[in-house]
Amino acid sequence: MNIYIIEGSHAGPVNGRLAKAELALAANALNLNVVENAASADVIVAVGSGTISDKSVVGKKVYVVEDLNQLFANPKQILTDAQSKASVYEQSAEEAPTSTPNNGIKRIVAVTACPTGVAHTFMAAEAIEEEAKKRGWWCKVETRGSVGVGNELTPEEVASADVVIAACDIDVDLSKFTGKKLYRTKTGPALKKTAQEFDKAFEEATVYQPANAAKTESSNDKKGVYQHLLTGVSYMLPMVVAGGLIIALSFAFGSFEMVDGVQKLIGEPHLAQIGGLAFSLMVPLLSGYIAYSIADRPGLAPGLVGGLLAVSTGAGFLGGIIIGYFAGYLALLITKYLPLPKTLEALKPILIVPLFATLITGLVMQFIVGTPIAWLMNVVTVWLNSMGTANAVILGAILGGMMCTDMGGPINKVAYAFGTGLISAQVYAPMAAVMAGGMVPPLAMGIATLIASKKFAKTEQESGKASLVLGLCFISEGAIPFAARDPLRVIPCCIIGGAITGGMALAFGSTLMTPHGGLFALAIPGVVKPVGGYLLSIVAGSVIAGVAYALIKQPELESTTVA
Repeated sequence: MNIYIIEGSHAGPVNGRLAKAELALAANALNLNVVENAASADVIVAVGSGTISDKSVVGKKVYVVEDLNQLFANPKQILTDAQSKASVYEQSAEEAPTSTPNNGIKRIVAVTACPTGVAHTFMAAEAIEEEAKKRGWWCKVETRGSVGVGNELTPEEVASADVVIAACDIDVDLSKFTGKKLYRTKTGPALKKTAQEFDKAFEEATVYQPANAAKTESSNDKKGVYQHLLTGVSYMLPMVVAGGLIIALSFAFGSFEMVDGVQKLIGEPHLAQIGGLAFSLMVPLLSGYIAYSIADRPGLAPGLVGGLLAVSTGAGFLGGIIIGYFAGYLALLITKYLPLPKTLEALKPILIVPLFATLITGLVMQFIVGTPIAWLMNVVTVWLNSMGTANAVILGAILGGMMCTDMGGPINKVAYAFGTGLISAQVYAPMAAVMAGGMVPPLAMGIATLIASKKFAKTEQESGKASLVLGLCFISEGAIPFAARDPLRVIPCCIIGGAITGGMALAFGSTLMTPHGGLFALAIPGVVKPVGGYLLSIVAGSVIAGVAYALIKQPELESTTVA
């Protein structure tokens, strides 16, 4: 049993601390575990009367001890009573913040996060804010993007909210919402079906308790295998971008030297070393944060070690993914099912789980998983590097088409993860098809609004201009407003254009050393080769898709009645 001891506002500084010390000694005698925060507590004992400043106790079982004389006389009895008599603590009217009164208006707070932390994160936030504005509700959305937390919610704003919407595709820390009604969804539904998600939030939201989060998520299927992968990819991505661009810079400042009688371009050694070290951390970050997504902090150490061993054994990103899942679920099983005396429970997350999970994960990677996965990765790498033109075109067309199928959704992310992972094996061709194909949908929609402007409403024409910019930045989600409005025409056109672009890119032998940046990545020499063929591929696919959609799109007045 985990006990958290806290002081009420009327406890008094001296009496409060003495009472907490007495209860801690009594808890030790009763084999109860005193924890440092409310989130991990089963029961909270509040010493002294008055309000409780720690809002994380809201929604938790709390036993208030107003008579400190009784506590000092028999602290063990107080703890025994607390276990049976504690009741759920609710925020009183006088505790609620007065700076932001409801005035009958519903108040929404939300947090959004996607794997790359770029497009879906901010577009979902904007959609939530717009829907709240339509309904006349107060709303504030915190974004967990690639640059960190944006528009951060204050404790007062969270406390006064009627409901919390967590539109997250990856694992994020939601502890600040403890005790609040919280509704979980993904960025896709929040962006495309915002009104329905608002209605469901008020119908299906449940009080959030971090201690039970894993059980709730697994029982409701809110967080599955795919989401764990996306969490790993999101943490790995900055390292891939940094490593790829630095290695490209090393070649830009490199020199030609004779190697085995052949003149080769050798990268500047210092930059090459930095870029190489960044690349060496890609797979450990991927596997480490897959495990972290599954088992929280106890999974991080075994996941990182498993990823390092995946690199050293040659198992690459595929081995990193497999061992990341293994380490995460192993750490979760040890945490949940390894029986220990109550006096040793506190050692589980900092000693026992990391020790056994890391040891077992390392042995499994070295003696079971490493060798066969290394062989498979070698076969795949050799095949990709020796592909004939026909096979390259087919692979490029498949990857380019996948990038355009759901514009940031699961199919898009599978193709993206494939291309990104192969960068760690120094296979750069698939990423060229992936990025080029992913740029097609927004560019195509922008082109369509330019050449058939009369068929588009004024708002769509403005969206088309923004879509062109997003396309240049490799943000496929720029086409979502068009796809959501006219999916049966937009999506097939984009898939055809993306497949043409991907196929052409690999037919030209294009390679790309960074997984993001769009055309702006070309500012660094050597990132894309050959530049001409790569650009021609993007232009061809985008124009074909844009012209095709411009031809088949119904004028705006008619399009409202067409599926």
